[in-house]
Amino acid sequence: MDRYPYIVIEGLDGTGKTTLRRGLFRLFQGLYQVTPLAILTTNFTAPSTAEDLVDGKYRPTPANRDRYLAALAADKHATATRLILPSLPQRPVIADRWLLSEIAFFSVKHDQDPKITHDRLSAESALVPDLTLVLTLDEEAAMERAQARAGDATRPDWDVLEIQRRVRETYQHVSATTDAFPGLGPVAVLDAGEERAHVLLTAWNALLDRGLLPEPPYAQQEMTT
Repeated sequence: MDRYPYIVIEGLDGTGKTTLRRGLFRLFQGLYQVTPLAILTTNFTAPSTAEDLVDGKYRPTPANRDRYLAALAADKHATATRLILPSLPQRPVIADRWLLSEIAFFSVKHDQDPKITHDRLSAESALVPDLTLVLTLDEEAAMERAQARAGDATRPDWDVLEIQRRVRETYQHVSATTDAFPGLGPVAVLDAGEERAHVLLTAWNALLDRGLLPEPPYAQQEMTT
């Protein structure tokens, strides 16, 4: 590649997205002496969408569904064009959630066909991830992990087993039919029940296998000596 990769990490709360992001962050720092840009969604990069983003995420109703989807599309376009794309020539970008989580939200909260959400958001985002890593874990184990974390807030309309089961099922469906969801880019599914080091190794190998990593500086030096 002539630039660094854009990597997305998806999964239920408690599956280890933050842990994996930190591990990838440190590998890039250690091997390439480069500091990745880490982003979280929703980003509020387009200030005019902030009210609709907050309203649609925390108070979802049929009345605000389309406004929320439009706000997400605008904000993802702004995030892609203002933050991600300008950064990639200099450093990797690692996102905690991007498109798959939005597809799941609309599927669960609005009973909207995943393809509709995907097509609307991907058409306006101006960016396809180089790799989407999906961490899988059953909802009971994920919720137990999430609730054990200090300071984590829970939502009574979201952090319940039935809702999380439906979210997981949407992740599974989309991950298994990626040809219909090209906006996710290549998808690698990782077992979040494995040891953290193994999950990190599997993710790193997924990047290697897809040719998404340049030669480390020390390898380039060895070739010239």
